[in-house]
Amino acid sequence: MAGRKPRMLTARVTHLEMTEPPARRVPMPVGDRLAIMRASGMPLSFYRYLYAEIGRPHHWMERRDLDDAALARIVHADTTQIDVLYVNGSPGGFFELDLARLPEVADLVYFGLLPDFQGRGLARFFLSEAVLAAWAHDPRRVTVSTNTLDSPRALQLYQKIGFAPVAWSEAEIAPWA
Repeated sequence: MAGRKPRMLTARVTHLEMTEPPARRVPMPVGDRLAIMRASGMPLSFYRYLYAEIGRPHHWMERRDLDDAALARIVHADTTQIDVLYVNGSPGGFFELDLARLPEVADLVYFGLLPDFQGRGLARFFLSEAVLAAWAHDPRRVTVSTNTLDSPRALQLYQKIGFAPVAWSEAEIAPWA
């Protein structure tokens, strides 16, 4: 059926912001050996792996069809910061900050854990570290968006960390094939 348009998913997007740094850091969970490392010059294949493994269940779409040149312009930009969470030596998740709108805004554009590391008490700690990394650039506010295709706990987690909803929208998203 050539030319048939794929079924689209409708998602309600919640736009959130934080206008002051959190009062305290969420402590590191005990048990697993954890490390957060800034990824400078990240290989595109590693980025694609993280993006697909974390984003596929939630139908992340903005980066999935980019060619290498377009993806490299984003991932390797001076205004992009990517940090990777390692759990007992294995990659467990990543966050990505877009710092292009500084000094006004630091955008947390991606945050997530690989499925094998979800439900282990790591998300709150890792999100706290992402937020503190954003605030280290001294923006006036930090923003993030989540939608109804993300984890059902995502919105609640962002609010627990200190983000407040400021707007809503709807988006049509092509499902991950």
